[in-house]
Amino acid sequence: MTAPLAPAESSSRVDELQARIRGMQATRLDSKAVPTHPVFEQVLPGGTLREGTVVSIEGSTTLLMALLAGPSASGRWVAVVGMPDFGVEAADRFGIDLDRLVLVPDPGRQWLTVVAALADVIPVVAARAMGRVAPAEASRLSARLRQRGSVLLVTGEWPGSDARLGVESSQWHGLGAGHGQLSDREVVVSAGGRGEFGRRARSRLRLPDRSLGFRTAGTATDARATREPLRLDDYERPAS
Repeated sequence: MTAPLAPAESSSRVDELQARIRGMQATRLDSKAVPTHPVFEQVLPGGTLREGTVVSIEGSTTLLMALLAGPSASGRWVAVVGMPDFGVEAADRFGIDLDRLVLVPDPGRQWLTVVAALADVIPVVAARAMGRVAPAEASRLSARLRQRGSVLLVTGEWPGSDARLGVESSQWHGLGAGHGQLSDREVVVSAGGRGEFGRRARSRLRLPDRSLGFRTAGTATDARATREPLRLDDYERPAS
């Protein structure tokens, strides 16, 4: 016979089980659309970000900025948490309204509490996961996002995210034989997720293009982009 679980342990097991059940349930696309840059129409399910969802971003701060640019341009407030290297100058050039941008570079050990508090009042929150997030914690925050109609864009490990976007490959243009000026960057972006977000998609994008905007660059199957270290991101010094 096995010994009965202690109350605290039993509660933890129940929370974890509930989180797993919610994670297996399909995320529906009947929630309201969030204004999103048109470049993501062929990448995101339904062509836009959706209220009450969590989207994991991998491999590119510029990709994150591009996702923030659409909601910001529509007049929504956005927040960035735990990213001290987030380039404000680049964000401004990419169309993020600095007057409606909240920055919390170092939220400390209670970063998840900070993210939850911001999600109560700000429609789109971007955050870097600073440590392991338990499934039960992620589930509680997801419920809060659905209640408030907010969106969380997160970099780093996050259990049960609704969708994942990542940069598979990247290539800068503009340099000749050791000379010239960087003009634009072509990337292959892949997307996938769970439930109705489970549709896999790949698209070639200009992040950024020659005018420091974002646009499509054809189909991913035609890509000739080469791998580069993901730390080399154009938000550090965008071409002028």
